[in-house]
Amino acid sequence: MAYNYNNSSEDNAYEDDEVTEGALQVWRTLPERIRQDPSLASFRQEHERLHGDVDPLQAEEAEVRVENGHHEETALAIQAFTQIGINVTNEAGQVRVLDGRDLENNNDDQHDEAEPHAKSLIRKYLIWFKIAVLVVVWCVFTAFLMSNNEHVDQLSLISVPRNSSPRVFPIATSGLQRIGLGLRGPFRLQENELAINDSVPLPLLQVQVMRSYFDGEGMEIYIENASQLWQLDVVYPDLIDSTQDTKKQRTFELSPIDPLWLAQSNRTELSFEFTSSIEGELPLQLNVDESPIYKRDGVIYAAVVLCGLYVMIIWEIVNRTFAAIIASTLSVGILAALNSRPSMATIMGWIDVETLLLLFGMMILVAILSETGVFDYLAVYAYKITNGHVWPLINCLCLFTAILSSFLDNVTTVLLMTPVTIRLCEVMCLNPVPILMCMVIYSNIGGALTPVGDPPNVIIASNSYISKNGVNFAVFTLHMLPGVLLVMVQTYIQLRFKFRNISDLQFKDSPEVEELRHEIHVWKRAAASLSAYSKDEELVRQTLMKKVNRLKRSLKKRMTAVIEPAPNYQQTLANLQAKYPIRNKTLLIKCSAALLFVISLFFLHSVPELQRLSLGWTALLGAIFLIILADIEDMEAILARVEWSTLLFFAALFILMEALTELGLIEWIGNMTEGIILGVGEDRRLMVAILIILWVSAVASAFVDNIPLTTMMVKITISLAQNSTLNLPLQPLVWALALGACLGGNGTLIGASANVVCAGVAEQHGYKFTFLQFFKVGFPIMIGSIIVTTGYLLVSHSLFAWH
Repeated sequence: MAYNYNNSSEDNAYEDDEVTEGALQVWRTLPERIRQDPSLASFRQEHERLHGDVDPLQAEEAEVRVENGHHEETALAIQAFTQIGINVTNEAGQVRVLDGRDLENNNDDQHDEAEPHAKSLIRKYLIWFKIAVLVVVWCVFTAFLMSNNEHVDQLSLISVPRNSSPRVFPIATSGLQRIGLGLRGPFRLQENELAINDSVPLPLLQVQVMRSYFDGEGMEIYIENASQLWQLDVVYPDLIDSTQDTKKQRTFELSPIDPLWLAQSNRTELSFEFTSSIEGELPLQLNVDESPIYKRDGVIYAAVVLCGLYVMIIWEIVNRTFAAIIASTLSVGILAALNSRPSMATIMGWIDVETLLLLFGMMILVAILSETGVFDYLAVYAYKITNGHVWPLINCLCLFTAILSSFLDNVTTVLLMTPVTIRLCEVMCLNPVPILMCMVIYSNIGGALTPVGDPPNVIIASNSYISKNGVNFAVFTLHMLPGVLLVMVQTYIQLRFKFRNISDLQFKDSPEVEELRHEIHVWKRAAASLSAYSKDEELVRQTLMKKVNRLKRSLKKRMTAVIEPAPNYQQTLANLQAKYPIRNKTLLIKCSAALLFVISLFFLHSVPELQRLSLGWTALLGAIFLIILADIEDMEAILARVEWSTLLFFAALFILMEALTELGLIEWIGNMTEGIILGVGEDRRLMVAILIILWVSAVASAFVDNIPLTTMMVKITISLAQNSTLNLPLQPLVWALALGACLGGNGTLIGASANVVCAGVAEQHGYKFTFLQFFKVGFPIMIGSIIVTTGYLLVSHSLFAWH
């Protein structure tokens, strides 16, 4: 009785406090299902008394929850995590060792069980070791950033004379080992035609570093070539005025000074010598970098940073988003240490705002759409048409996701399908984590089918040289279809074998226990989102914590209760249909109108002639349209449901990948690929080129972002096809690159944008899957997919020459 008395006192501790208008404002920012919970009835009643604008549908639902008692209250409250805009971790009662947020609630999550002293001591040392290492890393990149200014290009304008007359540009410093040169002018892009016709030679610009030796009287006594020759293709003279300037960069490795001439001279000077074959003056803009990044060292630094990022993510040393922020900041610090610190404007330009805009708009659409209850309704409908059988349901879900990803971008598909999948798993008492992994894997496979399904395909198909060589929407889809179908069959077989035991798809504990644990995390995280800076927020927070305490007591009782037999399929279906109807049909109609607008423009985006709006703009316009239709005034509640941590993770990842590109990592991968292909005999060159491009792009895409990688690999693919001595066809190389870049994203959690988005949405709903969990499922499937794709490409193009 003492236990009950103490809890009653705790529950009544704040009942006498007045519900102020400030407390009501805090209450209104909470998700709808938490606001309508009976535990917060006093806030709802005060709101109705003051404002009188309560929704009858919500009031009716609240009465039903009260009448049906605590069990119904628990079941309906579980829906809260489809509306929560805060991160929740479903860890089945287990605590991550190195996560500081979990350590704060260590006593609660361990069910008041005392840990052995030795284990607690080891954990304490590990935490201090982690903090010490991170502080050292912080000191390193802080010192680098503070000790070096931003790198500013000193631009100069020159004009190269006509008819091969040299133009000399002096270099201020003579004792250099390497020097960088950036040129901007009317250069021919790689993807343009080689020549107007064979009889007209292509104009060239030749650049070379020269070293001059001078005697004591200042007379030049000797001049030598100090670097290799750099040749650049220039557009034809009549196209110079109408051609947009193109930027070209090169780092020259300088030969050592000749000691014999040095002994006879008093000083040396370096200069650039420009020679043009164009019949007319060639205007150029140049900048000289006397301390360029040494790419061999830069690749090592980039590899260390990338490995550090994966160590932090794999072992969950810190949060995934924070790990990306640390890695990106460290990479910028390394650039600063190498005298190449980018400006803030340059760093902002590295961020792919288009992708962030797409995610932001679709997150708002999904957040508002979830208020209608349509995700719950669709989950129950899927349960009905599959008769409650697990694998038919997974097959339907994955197939639908793959088809949708083929015509929408797979990020949008994942944002729409993840809430449905989670609710469907909850309806069938399944663990959503493995089902979500299957769904997102098929999303990446389906996205490989068309030029608009995945960002790498967009980069490949939009290249003008590739499109001019017969790769249009229909041809692309036709050649990718057999490979994608074979990969889907292979993936299904591997998934059936991986999850051959149905228990692998279920929770270890009973559904009731999992629901209570899940609900405790939801309410605890809702309480943690409120600060104690004001009395109003403290009042609401204490009310939420009282709910948490009651749920904990219910969990203890449920852990010792006898498990009741599960109802049959018909009874379960009837209960679910009664419990999960469409809650707001008017809002659903408005959401459907906005989604119809967005999806229609997404489909039209696949037609090049109709590409007026980008995907990001389309999603943003759709979100604004829906907010106007729904007449939403409380924007804070909507913005709270946006996955800000996911958006920040993508922004940090974009900066990291561009910084690693500046350090030379992506270029090194490309050069290694090209070098291997060029070193093979002519009879096996096509086969080796397909194998190298496919496997390099797949494995690299699993560990680095596939967008900069695809951009680099497209250039290599085109250069291989343009090399007349190799005589390689373009199309087989394009298909190898597209399949490798798209399917390689299944290898790791951060290998594809859809994986990161799915993980973020799942974590918001209370289901977290770690890097290793995804790696154990995704990487073997990725290897199997590439093996199947290898066989398809070799048979169709190397053996039968389909191209």
